[in-house]
Amino acid sequence: MAGGRDSFRALLRAANALLQQRRYHAALSVIKGFRNGAVYGAKIRAPHALVMTFLFKSGSLREKLKSIAQATFAHSRNLAYFVFTYKGLLAAQAQLRGKKIPFHSFLAACIGGWLVFGDNNPINSQIIMYLLSRILFALSRLAVHKGYIPQPRQDPFPLVAALVWGTVLWLFEYHRDTLQPSLQSSMTYLYEDSEVWHDLSDFLIYNKRTDSK
Repeated sequence: MAGGRDSFRALLRAANALLQQRRYHAALSVIKGFRNGAVYGAKIRAPHALVMTFLFKSGSLREKLKSIAQATFAHSRNLAYFVFTYKGLLAAQAQLRGKKIPFHSFLAACIGGWLVFGDNNPINSQIIMYLLSRILFALSRLAVHKGYIPQPRQDPFPLVAALVWGTVLWLFEYHRDTLQPSLQSSMTYLYEDSEVWHDLSDFLIYNKRTDSK
């Protein structure tokens, strides 16, 4: 028993010593990136899938739990693969060039995005749209910082909010099929289901009646 503990401690010391080796830093960074991508993907997707599934999807409890597990696994796997690919390509380019330059990040991420997120499915679609909205905000701020466009005299956010909401509700009312299914479900719940009720039960307590009254 004591020998087993000693062997484990020796193995642990050897692993910790390896982690401190600077020459292995790039490879170890890729491995930890894979780990962090998997964990972060699960943390982000699990609560989202849980809420959306129980709010909007029908089916048995087993079917709902299976759907949550599948969505969480897909998000976790894809993010882990992407981080692994991105960091690996970044390290390879730096090794070949002798230093890191900004284009390396763009190229590595483009390749990773094509390989990992190129399949047009609901999970990837949600991730890409999440990133796209933040990219547009970031590029707008960058354009101001670089002097490509003048600094606004007033905060433009109220105008952006008005245009975003005006556009999305117009699309929902007249071109609904262009919106992502989960957004359609959310808006149906908010703006159409609120038009229908029969009595106090499905006016305040439930969204829809499940009986045949």
